[in-house]
Amino acid sequence: MMKVTQHLWFEKDMETAIRAYTSLIPGSSVGWVSVLPAETPSGPPGSVKIAGFTLGDQRYMAIEAGPLDPFNHSFSIMVECDSQAEIDRLWDALKDGGATEQCGWLRDRWGLSWQIAPKRLGELMADPDPAKAKRVTEAMLKMVKFDIAALEAAAKG
Repeated sequence: MMKVTQHLWFEKDMETAIRAYTSLIPGSSVGWVSVLPAETPSGPPGSVKIAGFTLGDQRYMAIEAGPLDPFNHSFSIMVECDSQAEIDRLWDALKDGGATEQCGWLRDRWGLSWQIAPKRLGELMADPDPAKAKRVTEAMLKMVKFDIAALEAAAKG
């Protein structure tokens, strides 16, 4: 079977970023970090780093090779949380030095977009009662960081 791995390009601080990410998501680890000893199109020997790591059950590679294209909303990492405590912990850690956005989105200090969402949100939005799903959706659209209790209250009407 083919393996699929997401790849992230960092201008700088790649190792700091991936160590922060892997410390936040249970079951994550940094597999390896290498400094390329040869000259590359991105710089002289030793100026480019690459790494392999996992976040939960997802594989990633990363490169630190100077400026190229900045991260944008077309790629984000979504973390589905079981509890408000998990949401709060991840939200607070990832927003440090970054910026928060509507609907559970934030950008971390490296510019990477994250969606920190409760598992319960998907369940509530998939409710067979369209009025309930609409109330939940309307409540969600007004939130920055998700609040599970407020989503549950919206579902109840």
